[in-house]
Amino acid sequence: MNHIYNGMPAADLGTEGWYKPWSGGNGGNCIEAMKLADGRVAVRQSADPDGPALIYSNGEIAAFIQGAKSGQADFLLT
Repeated sequence: MNHIYNGMPAADLGTEGWYKPWSGGNGGNCIEAMKLADGRVAVRQSADPDGPALIYSNGEIAAFIQGAKSGQADFLLT
């Protein structure tokens, strides 16, 4: 696999290993995530699988999930 960097084409990460943990009733458009071998997490838009992948550290993903669970992201719903 080539050098992994933020904003790289998600297609360069391959087709295997992408999951849709946040899919909902929005016509199939959702966020997909992939755990990378080095522990980082890649995120892409399922409607654009060849578009850019955002690459987050394990700590960044943990902080986001913990913050969302505690209600810190509720402002995004209104």
